[in-house]
Amino acid sequence: MAAVSRDLAIDLGTANTLVYARGRGIILNQPTVIALNTRSHDVLAVGNEAWQMIGRTPGYIVAVRPLREGAITDFDITERMIRLLLRRAGITKLSRPRVLICVPSAITSVERRAVKEAARRAGASSAYLIEQPMAAAIGAGLPIHEPIGNMVVDVGGGTSETAVISLGGLVASAAIRCGGFDLDSAIQSYVRQQYGVAIGERTSEEIKLAIGSARPYAGEADAEVRGRDVDSGQPKTIVLSPAEIREAIDEQITLIVDTVIDCLGSAPPDLANDIIHQGITLVGGGGMLRGLANRLADATSVPVHLVATPLECVVMGAGRCLDSFDELRDVFAAADH
Repeated sequence: MAAVSRDLAIDLGTANTLVYARGRGIILNQPTVIALNTRSHDVLAVGNEAWQMIGRTPGYIVAVRPLREGAITDFDITERMIRLLLRRAGITKLSRPRVLICVPSAITSVERRAVKEAARRAGASSAYLIEQPMAAAIGAGLPIHEPIGNMVVDVGGGTSETAVISLGGLVASAAIRCGGFDLDSAIQSYVRQQYGVAIGERTSEEIKLAIGSARPYAGEADAEVRGRDVDSGQPKTIVLSPAEIREAIDEQITLIVDTVIDCLGSAPPDLANDIIHQGITLVGGGGMLRGLANRLADATSVPVHLVATPLECVVMGAGRCLDSFDELRDVFAAADH
């Protein structure tokens, strides 16, 4: 096998990490979670196995997300996670690939350099970065190199990014540290305040997926939820309605919508005119929330299209960059500015 075929693209998301191998497609899609023994500092599990441990471990074992709100909170753990991902992708010391990593556009130059360094230490021969909105636009098949306005909204686990792209560059962009996890947290807080019941982050995510929405939808039904009564400590079952969950997450949804409106407003008039005709492309796991595309369309008066594969769109775009490395290299992000 030619060395170039081992090139990898990694979408290092706050919620999920996806790995694309050139010539093979997506070979890994796992939660961005790592389980550590704090006594021995050993890595016990990564991905799905570690995610199963969240909220269920003894005190000396912690299941942590190395990225929070799109930012790397622990570089050592992130490096260990990248190394494990490369190993799972079949990379050895003898087969050092080029690695293209998708990063939030809001991360600092220090974080950019640290991500590249972590990838190199983990076994990459060279590391490149691409901003997630740019990768998403390529993955969605948008004509990024043409002199027309393309708008992408990427609602992830920890961040929501909006970008206007034209002629291979970001013309206007806005990123907020608010995403799917913030919706989960808002649901947790609502249930505790309104019902005096404590639920875990996995339960709040299940509620969001089951009955969460950005606007009313047909066939709404209530959901039974089990948790722990804060006062008595006893198990307690409550019933939640979709309207309650909409109320619980409305502040976060409004923040995302307002950011999209602001970004559209900051685009040059001619590009904004293109977007009004072409529409907005919605990607990311958070973009799959019921009614979010419609709510964005109502707020901006612009059609909003949710891509067919919102979760995979970013890494597929990065994968296309690997396939056309020299032609698309100009869209990569610099590490030091």
